[in-house]
Amino acid sequence: MQNKVKTTLNLDNNLVKAIKIVALNKGTTQTKIITEYLKQGLKNEPDTNKKNKSLKDLVGIIEVDEPFNSVEEVRKLRNKE
Repeated sequence: MQNKVKTTLNLDNNLVKAIKIVALNKGTTQTKIITEYLKQGLKNEPDTNKKNKSLKDLVGIIEVDEPFNSVEEVRKLRNKE
């Protein structure tokens, strides 16, 4: 179950009318429509998406003097060496 918070928003009348129409056409509630649209919009915001970085974004962020064998280092950690 998701946590929900009630809030009050001041929205443009035309926007509210459009949301009502979309909700009626989809057979759902205005709350669900607004929630889904907000989620979609936030996915496109770079600041809210930081935790979803891919591994490719991390390649090259650390520089070492010697070659690094990550498999060997993980083995050492597992064996507590």
